Amino acid sequence: MSDVLSGLERKFCALGDDIKVTDGCVIEGYASYFGKRDKGGDVVQAGAYGASLKVLATKGQSVKMLWQHDPAQPIGVWDEVREDAKGLYVKGRLLGDVAKAREAVALIEAGAIDGLSIGYRTVKAQKDGKGRRLLSELELWEVSLVTFPMLPEARVGAKGDSPAAGDLRELVAVFEDARRMLARD
Repeated sequence: MSDVLSGLERKFCALGDDIKVTDGCVIEGYASYFGKRDKGGDVVQAGAYGASLKVLATKGQSVKMLWQHDPAQPIGVWDEVREDAKGLYVKGRLLGDVAKAREAVALIEAGAIDGLSIGYRTVKAQKDGKGRRLLSELELWEVSLVTFPMLPEARVGAKGDSPAAGDLRELVAVFEDARRMLARD
């Protein structure tokens, strides 16, 4: 990973019932929910994205839409990224001229992909004494479509879901957490 991305953290969130794909390319839903503890013990607090979104708007920049957090695979553009009472709402377009974006549409429609994940740098956080890290300010870099979300309780059931599939997701999340922790050291 390059030095630029070395401070980047990621949080996963299920697309859930709120995600929609319309016209074959428009996608919308929540990339992050406030007040939910993820498998890493982090809780994003309301307002955590505000300063970052303001800076991006001032600079005329945008949050990137990536495939599986791969900076070499942008698959679309987020036309709207905002905070509301629930969390971080996103709405954008998967680009039909990009092969991976066409694959993403097919995978979402089939229920094979059902997660969003944020890539960010922590600006302000504190421990709460209950094993949680409260994230109060984040520098948002990207929102990716991903296979395994970090908040499994927000996941909508996909075709073929079974208890064994849920166990596999939990195991993959453990490995992802370990990989991220090793990358920080």
